[in-house]
Amino acid sequence: MRESSDGFYIAEQDLLLRGPGEVLGTRQTGEMQFKIADLQRDSHLLPSVKDAALLLMSDYPQLCGQLVLRWLGENQRYLQV
Repeated sequence: MRESSDGFYIAEQDLLLRGPGEVLGTRQTGEMQFKIADLQRDSHLLPSVKDAALLLMSDYPQLCGQLVLRWLGENQRYLQV
């Protein structure tokens, strides 16, 4: 992981090493309770999600802030880490 600056690759490797943690919390490992997705079951979707995120950031950067606000709401402080 030290040789890569690709955040998606690093996140995938971290998931393999430590398992899922909390997205909006302080736990780093343990059983994650997503309401829609399961990171292990849906891992085959990660490349498509990465492509969609890159397209969104390059072609529609003005929408990125709105999406972060929609999904994180008042929890945007987690972006400051």
